[in-house]
Amino acid sequence: MKRPLSPSSSVPPVARAALGRRRFRPIQLLSAKKSSAGSQRPGPKNTEAPVGTRRGRLRVNVGCVPKKVMWNTAVHSEFIHDQEDYGFQNCDVKFNWRVIKEKRDAYISRLNIIYQNNLIKSQIDIIRGHASFTNDSEPTVEVNGKKYKAPHILIATGGFPTIPSDDQISGASLGITSDGFFELEDLPRRSVIVGAGYIAVEIAGILAALGSQTSMVIRHEKVLRHFDKLISSNCTEELVNAGVEVLKYSQIKEVKKTSAGLEVKVMTAEPNRKSTVSVISNVDCLLWAIGRTPNIKGLKLNRVGVRTDDQGHILVDEFQNTNRKGIYAVGDVCGKSLLTPVAIAAGRKLAHRLFECKLDSKLDYENIPTVVFSHPPIGTVGLTEDEAIAKYGNENVKTYVTTFTPMYFAVTKRKTKCVMKMVCAHQEKKVVGIHMQGIGCDEMLQGFAVAVKMGAKKADFDNTVAIHPTSSEELVTLR
Repeated sequence: MKRPLSPSSSVPPVARAALGRRRFRPIQLLSAKKSSAGSQRPGPKNTEAPVGTRRGRLRVNVGCVPKKVMWNTAVHSEFIHDQEDYGFQNCDVKFNWRVIKEKRDAYISRLNIIYQNNLIKSQIDIIRGHASFTNDSEPTVEVNGKKYKAPHILIATGGFPTIPSDDQISGASLGITSDGFFELEDLPRRSVIVGAGYIAVEIAGILAALGSQTSMVIRHEKVLRHFDKLISSNCTEELVNAGVEVLKYSQIKEVKKTSAGLEVKVMTAEPNRKSTVSVISNVDCLLWAIGRTPNIKGLKLNRVGVRTDDQGHILVDEFQNTNRKGIYAVGDVCGKSLLTPVAIAAGRKLAHRLFECKLDSKLDYENIPTVVFSHPPIGTVGLTEDEAIAKYGNENVKTYVTTFTPMYFAVTKRKTKCVMKMVCAHQEKKVVGIHMQGIGCDEMLQGFAVAVKMGAKKADFDNTVAIHPTSSEELVTLR
């Protein structure tokens, strides 16, 4: 079910098209699991829904699902460090990376079979191949030498990790990306993660928790700079507390291969200070997590006139329409809210509109909750404090902040705090943002996100009876 992964190269888009010679209703061009929801939405009677995918590019293979397995593994390691504080003594525990890799890969294989069977049950044909548009008078897709036409063509090819070229940074190709992380056969002894986004934060946290000596190379002072400033500051602090070396204001200048591993040259240029150069030796895992590139190579969008931005993201309106009638796009390839559930929701809304006559069906991109599986995890929904001030004015924004130590750490030597911020707007104190980091914040966010989506006010939180003793009660007792 799985193809070999290539950590340092992109994968051209693949086509979801039909095997027969018939003219099909919808065609989907996919390379990620995220759009399968759109392909499984009900269509008109007797509608053929052709789809296909290269299995190795699924998010379930090299994305959020295996990442969560590894995060769970890292959390287990943290709990093991605390076990003596909870009375469990003389526990000689050793970690074997290959055991969890084998179990993780088996789990992913089972999921692949489930997804494929779901498509088959939905009478969806799967074609594996590289798709491209043709010069025909009406939108047409060519796959493996065959042409397929349809009144509706959905592009959901996702994105792939960005990696510098060797011309930009000498030896850059010696590193891997998040895709290659899941190919590692053993726990790296010495790891260097380049980037400050959520993927870099998550992988650095996993490796450090499992025992790899880990450094992060970031260009600015803090990680997650597009998150609320409370989260950005606290996450940076927690990474350091977890043993991650955070090299601030730094960039990779050169990578060399030696008999002992990689040698990574880092230039640091702090404000108002002379730049310095340092070398990290014996590196056996250099991982680039510096962003993602839209996966449009080989699609030949110019043949149908589909417009993209300067980065290659497909431009769509609020209904996921491109500028070409009958061609749509959802997910990471559009460059907006790069989250699997967002692409799934957008695909569903599009299917409702096209095949169920729900003409106003579209995804509301406001107040989309997101979680970063850092250590401890981050949960956030709505506007940051700075965004709220920019939208409503400083005089119309009030924030409520709390910092505390969760009860779990009351008896442990290891201490990790929990931080929470509620952002409210106008006199009625409508809750327009919630941001938190701490143990359990990943699971508690979903319910609070519903409240924010419904337009809850601070008074609604105040009038809710707290559940004690929990961390989540802090959000309904903020003063």
